Amino acid sequence: MISSIKIPEERLKKFRIYSKELEKLANCKIRINEEITIEAEDPIMGMRVKDVVKAFGRGFDFEDALNLLDEEYCLETINVQDFSRSKKRMVEIKGRVIGRQGKAKKLIEKYTNVKITIYGKTISIIGKWEEVQKAKRAVESLLQGRKHGTVFRSLMEGRYG
Repeated sequence: MISSIKIPEERLKKFRIYSKELEKLANCKIRINEEITIEAEDPIMGMRVKDVVKAFGRGFDFEDALNLLDEEYCLETINVQDFSRSKKRMVEIKGRVIGRQGKAKKLIEKYTNVKITIYGKTISIIGKWEEVQKAKRAVESLLQGRKHGTVFRSLMEGRYG
């Protein structure tokens, strides 16, 4: 199986450092040009490697992205443009997800045991599928304008489960 993926240029430069390690871990071949080409005999592992690269491109640390090699983990990406077309409003609603000094993002990560990145026009989540779905609902609630307290209470009480 051969697949290709594009990631932002600044992340592509950093990815070069990790590509050999990923090749060894996943038993695949990675070529880096303007885009990253993944060649794997096992198509499922090829898809997982593609998710690792995609997650790294969305701003995750390499170590966090590597969790996606485990079949229990998944990557979910939310396009902030789906919640606002205005650039100014997108900045505001991404700020709601981050929270003052990163508090909102940290609380969602804590209550759902996931990792979240906010990069460009997207918010991405890595974790076990069920936990990712809870975190996604919490993030989308904040993007829709729900109050932080309401969202955090719902998380603590398991209402997003």
